[in-house]
Amino acid sequence: MTSIPPFGSGSSDGADFDARTPALVLRLDRNPFHHGTLGAIRSLGRAGVEVHAVVETAHSPAVRSRFLHRAHPGPAGPVDAEALVETLLRVSDRIGRRAVLIAMDDLSAISTAAHANRLRERYCLPDQPAELPARLADKAGLAGLCAEAGIAHPPTVVPRDGDEAAGAARTLGLPMVAKWSRPWLLGAATGLRSTTLVRSAEAARALWEQAGAAGSGLLLQRCIPGGPNTDWFFHGCFSRGPVDPVSRGPAGPVCLLGGSGRKELSWPVRTGLTAKGRWLPNSEVERAALRLVSHVGYRGILDLDFRRDRHTGAYQLLDVNPRPGAQFRLFTDRHGLDVVRALYLDVTGQPVPAQSGGPGRVFVAENYALLSALVTAGEARGRPVTGRPGRPGPPPPPAAAVETAWYASDDPLPFLAMARAWFGRGLAKAAHRLRPGAAGPGRRAHRADRRTP
Repeated sequence: MTSIPPFGSGSSDGADFDARTPALVLRLDRNPFHHGTLGAIRSLGRAGVEVHAVVETAHSPAVRSRFLHRAHPGPAGPVDAEALVETLLRVSDRIGRRAVLIAMDDLSAISTAAHANRLRERYCLPDQPAELPARLADKAGLAGLCAEAGIAHPPTVVPRDGDEAAGAARTLGLPMVAKWSRPWLLGAATGLRSTTLVRSAEAARALWEQAGAAGSGLLLQRCIPGGPNTDWFFHGCFSRGPVDPVSRGPAGPVCLLGGSGRKELSWPVRTGLTAKGRWLPNSEVERAALRLVSHVGYRGILDLDFRRDRHTGAYQLLDVNPRPGAQFRLFTDRHGLDVVRALYLDVTGQPVPAQSGGPGRVFVAENYALLSALVTAGEARGRPVTGRPGRPGPPPPPAAAVETAWYASDDPLPFLAMARAWFGRGLAKAAHRLRPGAAGPGRRAHRADRRTP
């Protein structure tokens, strides 16, 4: 296994940021509330880069950012290889010169890596094996990959039929976590979620029978209970190392910028995306991340999710995402360097400054944090009070720099657009549920099996 230099091992020569190369922020999923896209637009735009973005609709809140030079429509229909390449070549013609491509979702990262040989003349991309992002993102293969690299991972069963899916309840216990191995293939029309909490053997069997609609296989995992201080994540940007003086070949990956963080609020509660997170050093999480990158030779931006097993103390690697997480701006040093800027500098041949400070920062996604806080407070009201009355709690953490996902004083319009669209969607959903027969017994039963751990 090749060792990786410590975090922030980029150049410290203080070179100026050359922003002459434009950038394209690419996202192929249909979520207009993906705040990571806006974060990438702002990060590069504030550095003076001409930023373009492929968006799902002209009404996306990110389109309102003053740092976005131009928005481009994505593929109109299903995103296959040809549709993607044609879209990117068409956007390249509009940009007029080679651009840095920043993939913001798994489908974008996997597809652009797979077809990098057709895109490199138009776009600057990380140099890595074409199949590697798909291998990392495939959840069915992650257990084997973790075993090879010596990284803790929840016990996993990949059932070959419905009987094996039902039988996994005896092996893993109930409830179990069910995941589709390639969630980027899930169509919105299927109504399936990428991750589901399964509470019975028959529910596992029924879910396996939908593998054809899901487009990939089902896997079942032992549920690692959540709780305070159990959910962690890692973000890093990795580059090709210098030539090894002994072998004369390229050395292992170098971590240009990286850090670990703790989820303090998530949506849905106890799982899902980070609604509030804090940058906190965690040597076990960081070592596991570096071990994985060294094992596979990954280059580019990586987002990893961990959960601490309260019984064993081990940090279990749950998910690997070969692109920036939506909360990547949490890991911004005092000079504004984050993983997106680090990638931009690296693929344009510029030195990446050494990482300078940052732990303690807080990131808040306002819309999701509000929902999570309301649900958490409601659950707390329903629990009995324990402990001695008047016993003081832990001291509050020291004040830290807070970055919000949507609101920015130098770019307020995306926040206003998000709030208007968010509350409009909420009212529409409420009106739908008030209609007679909108949620019959079958749908209520289906939702009961989709609760999150």
